Amino acid sequence: MGGAVVDEGPTGIKAPDGGWGWAVLFGCFVITGFSYAFPKAVSVFFKELMREFGIGYSDTAWISSILLAMLYGTGLGLALNFQPSLIMLNRYFNKRRPMANGLAAAGSPVFLCALSPLGQLLQDRYGWRGGFLILGGLLLNCCVCAALMRPLQAPGPASGPAPQRPPHRLLDLSVFRDRGFVIYAVAASIMVLGLFVPPVFVVSYAKDLGVPDTQAAFLLTVLGFIDIFARPTAGFITGLKKVRPYSVYLFSFSMFFNGFTDLTGSTASDYGGLVVFCIFFGISYGMVGALQFEVLMAIVGTQKFSSAIGLVLLLEAIAVLIGPPSGGKLLDATHVYQYVFVLAGAEVLASSLVLVLGNFFCIRKRPEAAVEEEERRKPPADVRVDSREVEHFLKAEPEKNGEVVHTPETSV
Repeated sequence: MGGAVVDEGPTGIKAPDGGWGWAVLFGCFVITGFSYAFPKAVSVFFKELMREFGIGYSDTAWISSILLAMLYGTGLGLALNFQPSLIMLNRYFNKRRPMANGLAAAGSPVFLCALSPLGQLLQDRYGWRGGFLILGGLLLNCCVCAALMRPLQAPGPASGPAPQRPPHRLLDLSVFRDRGFVIYAVAASIMVLGLFVPPVFVVSYAKDLGVPDTQAAFLLTVLGFIDIFARPTAGFITGLKKVRPYSVYLFSFSMFFNGFTDLTGSTASDYGGLVVFCIFFGISYGMVGALQFEVLMAIVGTQKFSSAIGLVLLLEAIAVLIGPPSGGKLLDATHVYQYVFVLAGAEVLASSLVLVLGNFFCIRKRPEAAVEEEERRKPPADVRVDSREVEHFLKAEPEKNGEVVHTPETSV
């Protein structure tokens, strides 16, 4: 299952923020690219599948939903690479973690730019069956990237028995005691209901408007190209010293921006309007992708991150299994794409409000006991220290063997 990721890494090891971490970052970049881009890129095959099998939009939408649900919730297939690669990346980077997460997340739009037109080309030449076969072969490259993941080694003596590790639970459900995690999990689950709906249906929307298949598939390339720059930029901004403490609010804004883009994109009536929608959706979608795991790490910490991400992805798997098919069901009933985009936008907007309001009212306020304890430990404001007493204290170290023992505070 998605939560069954055992974090066996040693504790107390400082993240190198580089070194072999760059190889881990590259592997995570490729794995993330295939994991997120493939379920969206297969949407170029939907029209052909509908014609061959005589099915509707809701039936074809199940393809992307099942792929994403398998990725998030089952721990099978791409999830065997995806979840461990995120855990490894967050072990190798600490100070540079927001930037590393942003660069790794950029793999999704980079591969989307390539896989979408490639999928259309393969369909035109080999049919949807041959296209699926070739794309499946490309996914095997994730095995090579998985070989780059090396666990951090704890410093210790060259000889002697290895220290005993404390037992690890397969699923650490104690993260549900953290109010911040609960709010994040609820908001993320609501967000996923509508987050993946527009990329799944935008190509079919363009084809229904009479746009040629190649140009329709190009919409995902536009979305992915903008997303390439949005993710590293969002990661860099989040890593700034003055911005990083407010990463939760920045994540809430990115969700709000994405939902608002869906609502305004519902008014598009031609190919140009869909291109503009894909540009702004790429910006907001990139911000969400770059910040989602960074914010989760900031909430639960390094040691609980493996269990937290597994449980969050498990909850998201349930939501993503509902989102696109429900949009397809609405489209089959109304034959109006605008309603689908409005529904997706409303769901993402609701998730942003859940996160920001929950964080503001439930997390931002600390318990009064903790505040009182902190105030009690503060030195009295009216106590004054004489400068001569400070000088006497710093020079109080006795002389040894005729030499003055210098302290770091007094040595120049």
